[in-house]
Amino acid sequence: MKIHQFLQDPRSSQPAAFWHGLDIFFICISICFLIIESEPDFTEQFTSNKAKYFYVLFSINCVIMGFFTFDFVIRLLTWPNPIDFWKNFFNVLDILSIMPFYVGLLANGVGSGGEDSGVSTQHYVVLRVCRIFRIVRIFKFVRHSRDLLIIMKAVSNAKRELVLLVLLLFIFVITFGSIMYYIESGSNNNFNSIMKSCWWVIVTITTVGYGDMYPESVGGKFFGAFVLTLGIVFLALPMTIIVSKFSFVYEREKM
Repeated sequence: MKIHQFLQDPRSSQPAAFWHGLDIFFICISICFLIIESEPDFTEQFTSNKAKYFYVLFSINCVIMGFFTFDFVIRLLTWPNPIDFWKNFFNVLDILSIMPFYVGLLANGVGSGGEDSGVSTQHYVVLRVCRIFRIVRIFKFVRHSRDLLIIMKAVSNAKRELVLLVLLLFIFVITFGSIMYYIESGSNNNFNSIMKSCWWVIVTITTVGYGDMYPESVGGKFFGAFVLTLGIVFLALPMTIIVSKFSFVYEREKM
């Protein structure tokens, strides 16, 4: 139980605070690697074993993932109830953040065996999926912040209101997207399907306004103005309920 408390509560001792600080440091480095790897000038340094700094970066990544793996295994072994361990949201995030590294190693090992093009394509897809899942690592920050945990609880307690907002948005988008399609479809090639019209409704009521498509007919312009005005009201009504519920839960959890 002492080890479990050591891993869960950074305030339990100075070594625990150091361990959690080290975890945060490695999370930051891992996220930096994820971002830098996407830059065209640096991609080769992370992906090609012929690059100058590949083995240095790979070694650092191995140390980071080794730490994450060790931390995860110790949590699993010291958790009071193994079944409850997998019910914990952050433990699931941990395994999702670790798996891409090892799956990527296996995929690279298979991909270097001179396989046919079909296997090579599968290998590429596996690596792409792994790289997407690495984004999960950023959510490991939540475990180390009490305020972020409170916000997550507040959002969870306001889920009924959030579902109401999504439902209202869905009804609004489908209804007015369909109407705009029938108004503009004959004269405006941008509104050639209800799906595209729904995209326009979403962009309009959220006041983003990309300008990639817009109504051209007089009726479409009047209806567009109506959608924009009514959309603001539609979003404002449930949003006030959500904000008040969120504030209540947030203050209650802080006490």
